[in-house]
Amino acid sequence: MLNFSRGDKNMNMNPMMFMQLQQRIQTFQQDHPKFVPFLMAIKDNALQEGTVLGVTVTTPDGRKIESNIKLTANDIETIKMMSDPGAMN
Repeated sequence: MLNFSRGDKNMNMNPMMFMQLQQRIQTFQQDHPKFVPFLMAIKDNALQEGTVLGVTVTTPDGRKIESNIKLTANDIETIKMMSDPGAMN
């Protein structure tokens, strides 16, 4: 069973939930075909200490929520681990 920490809560994921998540990810990739190549370009070209990663969310009514972080060595290691979960074993 997979175990994901979220704050002080642990979330266990059973195999059926994992399969459903995989299907959702495939659907997301089909619905947004440019997003994964965008992430890969970041991983291949911009994943270095000091890079500023910014996110802007615009709601349907035009309200914007923004945040950014400057990547540290720890951030980069975490991103690499998340992008290749098999390497964690």
